[in-house]
Amino acid sequence: MNNRFSHKRAFAFLLAGCLFLCACENDVNEIRELGKKKPSIEEGKMIDSYLSMNGKVRAHLTAPLLIRYQGDSARKAEFPNTLHVDFYNDSMKIESQLSARYGRYMENENKVFLRDHVVAFNIKGDSMFCEELYWDKTTERFFTDKKVTISKNYRSSLFVGLDGMNCSQDLSDLKLFRIQNNSYSVLPDSAASAGKPGPPK
Repeated sequence: MNNRFSHKRAFAFLLAGCLFLCACENDVNEIRELGKKKPSIEEGKMIDSYLSMNGKVRAHLTAPLLIRYQGDSARKAEFPNTLHVDFYNDSMKIESQLSARYGRYMENENKVFLRDHVVAFNIKGDSMFCEELYWDKTTERFFTDKKVTISKNYRSSLFVGLDGMNCSQDLSDLKLFRIQNNSYSVLPDSAASAGKPGPPK
């Protein structure tokens, strides 16, 4: 009887010890999870923001929704439901405009990634259409390595860059990469007679 009782008691202690170890393991994992820093998320609606550089207002951004992530390694803000930007010249007049269905601002890089029906145009009648585009806020330039269509002077010229382009945010100083063969340019009579169909400017 005593031996049988001792065996039962030893088994009970062993079972309790296993349960205790399991419980301790779960607690350690829970503590580790609690110790991990999770990025905080902020949400804003009907965004209306002015962006300045060197004390001058350079752009006006509007968007219906902003989701901002604060993490240890990188901070970013997303505009998942479209955004629109007006760019100003030194006289505080709008010189170009940009819109896209999605945008993501990488604060550490000071760049904005845009995608899905990206459209930009300026007051001179130049337009740009593409599916992906980067806007560098520091250099005030657009660039992409994806296909882009550029319309100059109210479609008097149309150029397609198969490997993207690089230009200033007012769509001037344009560099197209691998221009598509069926791109065209309608030139004034004097230039056409001279036979000098130059690249987009």
